[in-house]
Amino acid sequence: MFNGLRKQLGNVLKKFSKQVETEPEVVEQAERQPKSMGKKIRDAITKIKLSEERFDQLFWDLELVLLQNNVATLVVENIKQKLKEELVDKPVSRKKLGDVIRQALENTLKELLSAETPELLAMAEEKRPFVILFVGVNGSGKTTTIAKICKLFLNHNKRCVMVASDTFRAAAIQQLEHHAKALGVKLIRHDYGSDPAAVAYDGVAYAKAHSIDVVLIDSAGRLHTNRNLMDELRKIKRVAKPDLVVYVGESITGNDCIEQAKLFEEHVGIDAIVLTKLDVDEKGGAALSIAYVTKKPIIYFGTGQGYEDLEVFDPEKIIKGLL
Repeated sequence: MFNGLRKQLGNVLKKFSKQVETEPEVVEQAERQPKSMGKKIRDAITKIKLSEERFDQLFWDLELVLLQNNVATLVVENIKQKLKEELVDKPVSRKKLGDVIRQALENTLKELLSAETPELLAMAEEKRPFVILFVGVNGSGKTTTIAKICKLFLNHNKRCVMVASDTFRAAAIQQLEHHAKALGVKLIRHDYGSDPAAVAYDGVAYAKAHSIDVVLIDSAGRLHTNRNLMDELRKIKRVAKPDLVVYVGESITGNDCIEQAKLFEEHVGIDAIVLTKLDVDEKGGAALSIAYVTKKPIIYFGTGQGYEDLEVFDPEKIIKGLL
């Protein structure tokens, strides 16, 4: 995952080190260490202190790589500031500068991805029915994600019901119905054009009456700037009282995904994020950006079209993949 970004970052860090190693000797000499237990006197280690101006010059290449890989400008500035605090005017070994920057970058990425991740399976053990409302714009892979998460719960012996609250698109109802039949679960649906909140209410009521463990509610996503849509989603949320609101966004849309998530958070309120289409996105910046901008945890990555193509978000794995 993110092989392209990892390779580009590696090349930039190597370039940093090479540039500094070949610069003229504008350095400070560390004190020589005294003899101890017969060891030879160690040569002084030549170190360099990066000025703020020199750091900005070196960071330029890194900034370009991050921007080209869908890392939002706001996030790039945050990374730059964190690195500057750790590196500027502090003695660093010339030959190890790339490693020092890599470690500083790793620390910054860990901070960006530090939001506590909810455990869906554990939450479903605590409450029945456990209600999840899925939001996001059309085409983001929301309906397929619902099916994948349904399969996850089924694999752990949880009974599920799907709810077709996107009543503005007949195709959305049909798509969810297809997944429900394939997975062998009940679908609660009304006619095309019905009140989405009423469908959601019936879905939760059905789950309570039939001892269903998990309710998975689909919702419309016509336009993330559509005020009527946001009012509709807020109504569904009031009626269904979901335990979790999950935003589903495409990793390949980059900054658009981030802006959409911000709007859904602002107008509806989201608790967690699923990023889809990681199987075709080698950039990876969307994950860093959306986590930083929304301050919400990413819980899963969609990595394909199959029901099992759902990968648990692991910050350590992501950072290792990037660096």
